[in-house]
Amino acid sequence: MIGAGAVIAATGCAKRLVTSVPSTTPSADLPYLTLTDVSRRIQSRELSPVDLTQRMLDRIAAVDSRLKSFATVMRDEALAAARAADQEIRGGKYRGPLHGVPVGVKDLCYTKGVRTMGGTKVRENFVPDFDATVVARLRDAGAVLLGKLNLSEGAAAGYSPGRDVPHNPWNPDRWPGMSSSGSGVATAAGLCYAAIGTDTGGSIRYPSSANGVVGLKPTYGRVSRFGVLAMSESLDHVGTMARSVADAAILFDAIAGRDAQDPTSLDAPAPQAFRALPEGIRGLRIGFDRDYAQKGIDAGQAAAVQETLRVLTGLGAILVDVRMPDLSGILDMWAPICQSEMAAAHAATYPSRADKYGPYLREFLAAGAAVTPQQLATARQRRAEFTARYVAVLETVDAIAGPAGGDPAWPITHAIQVGPLPEYHKAWSQAAPRSAEFTMPMDLAGVPAVCLPCGFSTDGLPYSVQFAGRRLSESMLCRIAHAYEQATAWHTRHPQV
Repeated sequence: MIGAGAVIAATGCAKRLVTSVPSTTPSADLPYLTLTDVSRRIQSRELSPVDLTQRMLDRIAAVDSRLKSFATVMRDEALAAARAADQEIRGGKYRGPLHGVPVGVKDLCYTKGVRTMGGTKVRENFVPDFDATVVARLRDAGAVLLGKLNLSEGAAAGYSPGRDVPHNPWNPDRWPGMSSSGSGVATAAGLCYAAIGTDTGGSIRYPSSANGVVGLKPTYGRVSRFGVLAMSESLDHVGTMARSVADAAILFDAIAGRDAQDPTSLDAPAPQAFRALPEGIRGLRIGFDRDYAQKGIDAGQAAAVQETLRVLTGLGAILVDVRMPDLSGILDMWAPICQSEMAAAHAATYPSRADKYGPYLREFLAAGAAVTPQQLATARQRRAEFTARYVAVLETVDAIAGPAGGDPAWPITHAIQVGPLPEYHKAWSQAAPRSAEFTMPMDLAGVPAVCLPCGFSTDGLPYSVQFAGRRLSESMLCRIAHAYEQATAWHTRHPQV
């Protein structure tokens, strides 16, 4: 572990690590350019969408047999989309910053004519006949879909024994994160320029922090869930993962907005998260609860968060002491809601086809079926009361800072990941006993949060800081994260793939 002095020393020199990328980019550098940079090069026609897509597909073919981030590579569809983008751009029809840019989509999102397995065996032959709204909006923006990304079974914690388990590119023996693990691995390893993830209990922020990328979990209902396989109807969020805050904001702006096909989607003004980034953070109030954010976690992670606050106050932000609501029993509040809603979502195939489920999800669904109406009502009442207390704290500041919950990535074995629920949870609770406290509050309250790299452990694993805020404050959170990112250089470090 590294102490505060080491983190400060590393951050102090971090800005000097930034290097400019030449206009003629070597193939080795291309996968790790930001989406924003690639977009500019495509618009100026320095880069061809077809050539770029081909190079990314070649890279996936070369390295993903080890990383296992893709469930399905959409090679023919991607090249066709790239050719169409190239023709449009040459013809003067430029759609915007995603036009011609290769991205990935979590295999929980429907893709017309392309299988959507949701990390399960029970859906391994399911081919939807329409796109999820989030996929349709990416296509409308001109993005090139490279393929579908692996995830845990049904977006729960454990994986199906019949599906690939993504490997953390920083260390294959460490946790790749929660269900959006394929999205985190592919983004970190330079196999796509950004990805779609989902978050029910931390599944954007866990893999983002474990893999050292940016993760944005929006306000509940800010992004349509239509055509996204449900885990828990009242907790599921669709968001973005990328290698820079600007990239995550671009993707978020493209997919957010009211959708008549999703009654839970919000009728709110279109976000302008990317456009708001340059506004700076002078005078913004950053809340910090030292007990909540520092106790019982990795010492190097705690020091990295402290150093993040020092950087932000140096940029003009104001640090404010806050007190988080009581988080004891938060998992006991979250679990009955998630388990019962997931059991309802799988009613057509569980328990009738229980043999097609892995041991973890079978136990999770069985627990959900056993939740009584009274237990569910009690959990929902506790949720409403907690949300009111948490929102009251958020209203006093512009954001609250803390860890993102999934870092540094803890040691894992394949057997634990595909094994029964008790074994997985025992290993997890021993390695990161407070992780749920850093992710589940935002899902229960439906408020937005963004996380991004803020340092590295002595054994080369990413640390991550998180900013949570009021409903619909994604642009504000991205401003704060972007300001910190631009003052440091952690986002310029990439795994050796």
